[in-house]
Amino acid sequence: MRYTPLHVKSHFSFLEGACAPDELVETAHHMGLTSLALTDRNGVQGVVRAWLKARELGLRLRIGSQITVAHRQSSNQRAIDADLFANDPRLPTSRVSELASSVVLLCESRAGYANLCRLITRGRRRAPKGSCLVSWEEVCEHAGGLIVLWGGNEGLISTAVEAPESVASDLREAFSDRLYALLTRHRLADERRTEMILRQRAESWGLPLVAATEVLYANPAQRPLQDVMTCIRHGVTVHDAGRLLCGNTEHDLKSPHLFAQLFADIPDAVHRTLDIAERCDFDMSELRYRYPTEHLPDGSTSADHLRNLTYEGAMRRYNGVIPADAKQQIDRELSLIEELDYPGYFLTMHEIVAWCNEQGILCQGRGSAANSAVCYCLGVTAVDPVRMGLLFERFISRERAEPPDIDLDISHERREEVIQHVYQRYGRSHAAMVANVIRYRGRSAVREVGKALGIPQTSLDRLSKMVDHYTGPTAEAFERAGMDPDQPAHQHLLRLSNEILDTPRHLSIHPGGFLLGHEPVHDLVPIENGAMADRTIIQWDKDDVEALGLFKVDLLGLGALSHLARCFKLLRQHRGVNLTMATLPPNDPQTFDMCCEGDTVGVFQIESRAQMAMLPRLRPRTYYDLVIEISIVRPGPISGGMVHPYLRRRTGVEAVTYPHELLKPVLEKTLGVPLFQEQVMKLAMVAADYTPGEADQLRRDMAAWKKAGRIEQHRERLVRRMVAKGIAEEFAVRVFEQIRGFGEYGFPESHAASFALISYATAWLRCHYPAAFTCSLLNSQPMGFYSPATLIDDARRHGVVLRPVCAVSSADDCTMELLPRVGGLGLAPSQAQTRGQGAERSRPRMRPGFDQPEHAVRMGLRYVKGMNTADRARLLRARRQGRFADLADVVRRSGVSEAGLLALCEAGALSAFELERRTALWRVRGLLRDRQILLPLRFVEDEAAEPAFADLDAFDTVAWDYRSSQHSTRGHPLGAMRPALRAMGLPTAAEVAQMQDGRRVRFAGAVITRQRPGTAKGVTFMTMEDETGFVNLVVWESVWDEFRVLAKTAGFLGVSGRVQAKDGVVHLVAETLWLPEVGERTVRAGSSRDFR
Repeated sequence: MRYTPLHVKSHFSFLEGACAPDELVETAHHMGLTSLALTDRNGVQGVVRAWLKARELGLRLRIGSQITVAHRQSSNQRAIDADLFANDPRLPTSRVSELASSVVLLCESRAGYANLCRLITRGRRRAPKGSCLVSWEEVCEHAGGLIVLWGGNEGLISTAVEAPESVASDLREAFSDRLYALLTRHRLADERRTEMILRQRAESWGLPLVAATEVLYANPAQRPLQDVMTCIRHGVTVHDAGRLLCGNTEHDLKSPHLFAQLFADIPDAVHRTLDIAERCDFDMSELRYRYPTEHLPDGSTSADHLRNLTYEGAMRRYNGVIPADAKQQIDRELSLIEELDYPGYFLTMHEIVAWCNEQGILCQGRGSAANSAVCYCLGVTAVDPVRMGLLFERFISRERAEPPDIDLDISHERREEVIQHVYQRYGRSHAAMVANVIRYRGRSAVREVGKALGIPQTSLDRLSKMVDHYTGPTAEAFERAGMDPDQPAHQHLLRLSNEILDTPRHLSIHPGGFLLGHEPVHDLVPIENGAMADRTIIQWDKDDVEALGLFKVDLLGLGALSHLARCFKLLRQHRGVNLTMATLPPNDPQTFDMCCEGDTVGVFQIESRAQMAMLPRLRPRTYYDLVIEISIVRPGPISGGMVHPYLRRRTGVEAVTYPHELLKPVLEKTLGVPLFQEQVMKLAMVAADYTPGEADQLRRDMAAWKKAGRIEQHRERLVRRMVAKGIAEEFAVRVFEQIRGFGEYGFPESHAASFALISYATAWLRCHYPAAFTCSLLNSQPMGFYSPATLIDDARRHGVVLRPVCAVSSADDCTMELLPRVGGLGLAPSQAQTRGQGAERSRPRMRPGFDQPEHAVRMGLRYVKGMNTADRARLLRARRQGRFADLADVVRRSGVSEAGLLALCEAGALSAFELERRTALWRVRGLLRDRQILLPLRFVEDEAAEPAFADLDAFDTVAWDYRSSQHSTRGHPLGAMRPALRAMGLPTAAEVAQMQDGRRVRFAGAVITRQRPGTAKGVTFMTMEDETGFVNLVVWESVWDEFRVLAKTAGFLGVSGRVQAKDGVVHLVAETLWLPEVGERTVRAGSSRDFR
């Protein structure tokens, strides 16, 4: 007997279902089922994935949801009590579960789907994040096009002690013959009683029975995972869960035979599942989406308005004379944009950019929009695609016929203003942010599964440190954590932690993706509250939106733009220099000299270890060289074997040749070596006769080859046609392998061109105004590869004067202070005196013409650990009312809490009163005691009562700095240890950088970054630092495995190995790792920033 499962929940019923929606569909197909209804709780988060798989397999997906409905407290109550939301319109989560039952709603038509989305939106918007609650009246109001299945283990029809007559009456009136009694069986003892109640009430009210099981997983083997997820959801252990857990394994997806056996006594209820599936005729392909059109008062069309704005912008861009090739490109783009009905999208981006410019918010379009001359003329991007020869089809193609993708990077600190502007302009019903699905990764899986299994927290903490972020635990990880992998509880943890990987945990907010609609967005997808105030999100992520062909506007926060905006502001305030990205001097030799040395800490996109190692080899001298630099250190060119051929040709070691003359226009600017996605597309067009649209499909298949193998269909065609045109097969195969590499993360030329503008700007500022650059970079943290401690030490090595946090001088952010002139140099007296004390101190690296700094950087109060925002605001407010006379005045007037005052003492921020830190701590505690008992606050000198604290030595001073603020302006943690390190025969980083290739050496330094790229074949790269600079460490997989615990956890590390020096780049290839023994003192270093 055939049937249709009508009550199926995937893992998008968060921590309830234990199976992916596409896996459920695939399992149903293998069982011979022809249809399935996905009914996740209070949402449609998984329907797109399920629909795509169902369409692929030819299975009919029916869409619905299990909706949480509030109980009625009396027979005449028709809605959720008004006073329930009187104090807080967002209902507490605890109240939702107390007040709720549920029904299953299935979409009979497109109108029904819209009603379902509206109903879920209403319930989600009133409840806290993750919850949903509607009234029976609201269910009835949204009855059109929906079928109701009323019953199951949460159905009021079978669980209420008194028959819910009023609910039944309202449902019958609203839904008529679309109301069914849902009879579920899971072979539980108490089901007989509830089934009897349900059948009696259904017969009394004339409701037909429909059979179902509540499906929570595809097969019984997944039941333990579902149990653990239930425990996580309720915050209990498996041992204490009791009746919260399902009683058996009967919540699997049943084959037609087993389902028929389960309901053998009521075959009509089984057959009715097919009838309902036939009635539910809605398919996701019916969704029709229109982008909002602009309101034009003069009666012109959006296309006319776009054309006028584009040509006005073109006249500005090209100084009044539009080149013929640019005009031809503009007309071609505008024609296609109008044909595909995209003008509204471009007008929206123009409006947002224009608004940002009016508000003084730094922004820049990037992504494939840089391929568009229209975007360039509208001011959305700063890259001229006509001059750079970029491919428009990378952005829009007729064959693809799907929305373009414009990413707008916005100064991070002001992005929220832009987001709220979009909400205000389009309204909450027509604009919502795209979701980001937060999934279980290795460490979160270990912690939460282990907690549910009752494993001690200390053991879980040890184990999680041994687990990579993206992969699950292994038996070896258990052994390294001191846990027996053969112990039964640990075996469960090992298995279930790996099973839960990639399972959705909850929805978060996409970094900046907006879905805008001409019609209300909640007719397409439910809208719910985001975790952040004044944010609303849809229940689909960017992949879902893209699969359905919906327009997404990306408003992304970019820390580098905040950094630039802050730096430009500082230069205006302190140097009277008015600069913008557009007015920076181009092709500055000193800036490129700095880049060629790999001296780029803090420079956008070219500060990583790999980029800094590439810069001396590539030796950029122009803007386009930076475009290549940004692109070449990527998986695509690396896996395609294109990096070394390009470098050999660039340095003249290898002649520039082309596999075929027809490829010269495509490859000429990259010396015959394909580096960009756009070049791969053009290669396919020129060498394999792809149309522009087919070439773009090739690009899209690059990103999908691992999931579906779609890229393989291009291999034979590409290679065969290239060989037929006289191109060497070896080259053709290499091009195809590069395409596979681009599937990992090949950088398109358009992205690199946009990023290179910001890279050059940050590099120029670092070169010419290092103090302003450093100050603004510290105020933009967290961002980039390096911690504030590393940025501070690097700035000091380059001659920037940094002053410590001071309670009477520091603002909340870092600030610039004018330096007195001492001995011809703009140095603070204290630094002028200590400059050059002994050979161990590295000389500041100042560039010619810029060796007299005028300003110092004063660290901000935000860097004091333990001093919260409120305390900092109180201190600054009191300081504005008058300068502090002494320490007692600070305690009396500032209103800073005890914890805040003690944090200031420990950070040395009270040194303006000539107090050593421990003396300040002693006195503050006494003043706080007097403040508590309301005595006059004044400090009376009493030498007998106050201990005489010795001054901290250099090592302890830096150690206290790191303990209190995670950095030090007074020195590096290893500076004071240099004599001891010298005695051990250990060189400085600066000395290692001068060593010959092949020399064996031992080195000790602070670990500041760890990185294991996917293209590195198991190699881990570590960056180590001392007071003189960096050492880049290469750790082969065998060495990493041997010293894994030390390599992953040590902040201060020793390494023995061999120097690898070539083309001005020095690495240390590790052979052994060890902990340096430097006496009883412990070296405190900043935390490492680790990347993949």
